[in-house]
Amino acid sequence: MIENNQPADSHSPGNGDVSPLRSWLAVGSVTIGAFAFVTTEFLPVGLLPQIARDLGVMPGTAGLMVTVPGVIAAISALGMMLGAGCIDRRHILLMLSVLLLVSNLISAFAPSFAFMLLGRAILGASLGGFWTLALAAAARLVRPHDAARATAAILTGVTCATVIGVPLGTFIAGLASWRASFMVTSVLVAVALAAQAVLIPSLPSRAALRVADLAALLRRAHPRRSLLMVALIFGAHFSSYTYIAPFLLQNASFSLSSITWLLLGFGFVGFVSNFAFSAIVTRNLKTSLVTVVSLLMLALLSMPLLRHSEPAVMVMVLVWGIAFGAMPLCLSVWMQLATPDLPEAGSALFVSIIQVAIAVGSLIGGTVVDQVGIPADFWFGSALALLGLAAIASFGGSGKTSANAELTRQVQSE
Repeated sequence: MIENNQPADSHSPGNGDVSPLRSWLAVGSVTIGAFAFVTTEFLPVGLLPQIARDLGVMPGTAGLMVTVPGVIAAISALGMMLGAGCIDRRHILLMLSVLLLVSNLISAFAPSFAFMLLGRAILGASLGGFWTLALAAAARLVRPHDAARATAAILTGVTCATVIGVPLGTFIAGLASWRASFMVTSVLVAVALAAQAVLIPSLPSRAALRVADLAALLRRAHPRRSLLMVALIFGAHFSSYTYIAPFLLQNASFSLSSITWLLLGFGFVGFVSNFAFSAIVTRNLKTSLVTVVSLLMLALLSMPLLRHSEPAVMVMVLVWGIAFGAMPLCLSVWMQLATPDLPEAGSALFVSIIQVAIAVGSLIGGTVVDQVGIPADFWFGSALALLGLAAIASFGGSGKTSANAELTRQVQSE
């Protein structure tokens, strides 16, 4: 998700006019913002039963809180890159953070489900653009030789939010209410916004993504199949994960406090998994991805069958956490290698397809939940994971082959 459009004369710490400390503090402000954005996106997952009850909707309908921002974010990810033009990236990042703050406040005080969806729609409008611009901004905030470290810092914020944002919100809701979870996130956003306003320097840009770049990428078979694979795997996860709290509460008979601690465990093992796979993913990318998707499929297939055994369900939730902790990393590396000559177009399409998968997955999952039941939804997710494995197998090659060499060879052959 790197936008390489910095003009030669642009203001940047790499020019030596900003102290290293201030540069890293600016990176920290963007990292906090990344954590707040992704936490807000997934916050309703752990709070879904309480929100559905208080706002008078069915759990499947409440899943629209994930679907709506996903759809809008898919559009804004491309729209932001296509329409940003030469607007200073600092102004865009600040505007997106303001929208995030507004989204959280509307959600926290929503008197009805319609107002809740309004808040979530505003989240979607800001989310896609932030994912597309944040890492590019981070790389420009520091000196050139520190760009990789700054990018890693932002990814850490995203990873932490992905794996611990949901249990953190559930924990706060257990102490107070689900509205308190959105309020606490609002405070975090306000801190990030204030820090960004003070610390982020001007980030001018003269270039923008062209529609021709997107069209050129989509004409290639390898990137198209890669995007389909990403959609299937993310769809498998979110068609079911959106309803994990209702499953644990209603089908597996866990208490709310037990769900909180179990989701914290999910987040912890996911965090560890992310770092563990980062050491091997570039050497054994295909093997890593097959392992991750297989674990995901195993968890989704087994949990409904083992729902009468709390220990067994707990183990499967942790297996699921291991799978999802490494999943974004593996797929991100795959897409970077699949689009080496058009990284901006690849990044924009990657962000958009993830948001489409989140939106469509949670929407279909909600329909299955309301019409058939949560266990059937988990089996639907496992079927999507199986299709994801089939998509991976379609690329051929050995999992022990160097990921860079294998994917580069396939791209060049097209």
